[in-house]
Amino acid sequence: MLGLLQARKIIFCLQNIGESPLPWYNMSDRKRGTTMLMTIYRTIADGIKDAEQQDICFAIQKSKFITHFAHVEAEEEARAFILAMKKRYFDARHNCSAYVLGRSAEQMKRKSNDDGEPGGTAGAPILEAIKQNGLTEIVVVVTRYFGGIKLGVGGLIRAYGRAAALGLDAAQKVEMRPFCRCAVTVDYGLLASVEHWIRTESIRMEEPEYADRATLRLLVEPSDLPRRRAELTELTSAQFEAKEGDRTYLAIPC
Repeated sequence: MLGLLQARKIIFCLQNIGESPLPWYNMSDRKRGTTMLMTIYRTIADGIKDAEQQDICFAIQKSKFITHFAHVEAEEEARAFILAMKKRYFDARHNCSAYVLGRSAEQMKRKSNDDGEPGGTAGAPILEAIKQNGLTEIVVVVTRYFGGIKLGVGGLIRAYGRAAALGLDAAQKVEMRPFCRCAVTVDYGLLASVEHWIRTESIRMEEPEYADRATLRLLVEPSDLPRRRAELTELTSAQFEAKEGDRTYLAIPC
């Protein structure tokens, strides 16, 4: 596992284009080995690159609150991050946490922990801050150094919610959108026209392959597939071959 004090960047491994012919429809999330259609969701691109520089602090009534967050994709990763924060801030009174996992409403899993604070005064407001930002696949830990003045139930709820919100305000948020990998092969006589179309339409593209013919590896949103096929058909007078590969997620800043 990568360093527990670092929030992972979202990394995509490029795969070879598959052999499925057009049309390009109803691809499943093969990475997870399920038949669930891939959905759009919001998460964070990265959390703390350097724990010392990215401390997000909030103080009230002499109590100090420190917020950390990370992109996670499994409960084991979330628990490991929480444990790492507890070890780092072993001298703090509380290390309260919440995490949300799942890429669709059916898969969503939410958990929170008050870590010794009165029930519902810490983990729940952290979880609510995550919800208000519309995020998933994220863990947030808010550490509290007690300052000697009790905040009361309402004060704790507001303080932990505020600390979590401040942390998430600093996070780089992304919208994860599914794209289909599509290999389009054309003769070199059509290459310039197709490349101009790709640039004009701002279509994302992976590394092309130039052999006897040119193969352009496109990344196309599922909803755009019929339109892109129609455009290529008109542009090339149907003189192209297309093969569909796996879907992948791309992180779009939001």
